[in-house]
Amino acid sequence: MLTRWGLVAAYAAAAGANQLLWLTYAPITTRTAEHYGVSESAVGWLSQVFPLLYVVLAIPAAIALRRAFRPALLAGAWLTALGGAVRLGDTFTAALIGQILVAIAQPLLLNAVTYVATTAPDEPKGVAIGSAGIFAGTALALPLAPALSIPTLLVVDAIVAVVVAIALTAVIRPAHAVSAAPLPRRARPALVAFLGFGVFVALMTWLQALLEPSGTSEETTGLLLFSMVLSGVASSALLSPLVIARGKERTFLRTAAVIAAASCLVLALAPGAAWLVVVPLGAVLLGALPVLLSRADPALIWLAGNTGGIVVAVLVQAVNSRPGLAFSLLAAIAASVLAVA
Repeated sequence: MLTRWGLVAAYAAAAGANQLLWLTYAPITTRTAEHYGVSESAVGWLSQVFPLLYVVLAIPAAIALRRAFRPALLAGAWLTALGGAVRLGDTFTAALIGQILVAIAQPLLLNAVTYVATTAPDEPKGVAIGSAGIFAGTALALPLAPALSIPTLLVVDAIVAVVVAIALTAVIRPAHAVSAAPLPRRARPALVAFLGFGVFVALMTWLQALLEPSGTSEETTGLLLFSMVLSGVASSALLSPLVIARGKERTFLRTAAVIAAASCLVLALAPGAAWLVVVPLGAVLLGALPVLLSRADPALIWLAGNTGGIVVAVLVQAVNSRPGLAFSLLAAIAASVLAVA
């Protein structure tokens, strides 16, 4: 039993490391642009490449996990470690190549959560631990980046990625056969994921640049994003299971749309009040994900969510010089969930 829980824990760490590397540059967009001598828009692609490649690789990754679970999962962990090592070249080209490698690994890791959970003695707890690992990596990235110099940050990230890849390699066994009953492919949950996850990715990518004109520092933005994700971790672990157990998924998703839209409007009108809205934003945006995963095929939800991440982040990029307009756009997108939830 301990071995089976060890696999779940090692998987959670590997998935978290992938998220950690994904968001290396998002909280420090301005400083990264200055460090590499590129524009803030160029730095944005260090994060935006992830949903772009996820859309392309989601189906091949799902097939690989079904046919050769162990090699596919280990490939995800070691590609993440390799990407972290490549970024140590400390040029923008090295950063981009490293991020591409980590992005290729992402669908192999994220799509595996339900498969890994089937090896646990308690499958729902396995899903919860795996999901918590994903969000924990996201949460860790946000205060870590502003606290360290970029070269030091890259070294820390690389070490973490290598250590967890070694740990996963050590605990996974060929005997860990997996199976997961397919959930129905439903359009409405996928549309909600497209819109909701799109808003989340856009905030993770552009919040620092959008709040900078109001005098918000990189360190403060990192703490804001950390608070947002941390509330999402708590919501996913505590609130989402209750919603699912009581059959209140639609009510929760519609309430989440209203809260997210209102929060984005507050950011548009009073960016200095960001501390008041980041916790409810995180609770509904990330808390909705387990609810959606329970209603449709996880591969479809991740694919739709990352497609939304591309579209919404690019739309925000087009108006990121006008923060009020950008946040209003995000509010409108969040509110549109009411039409499909």
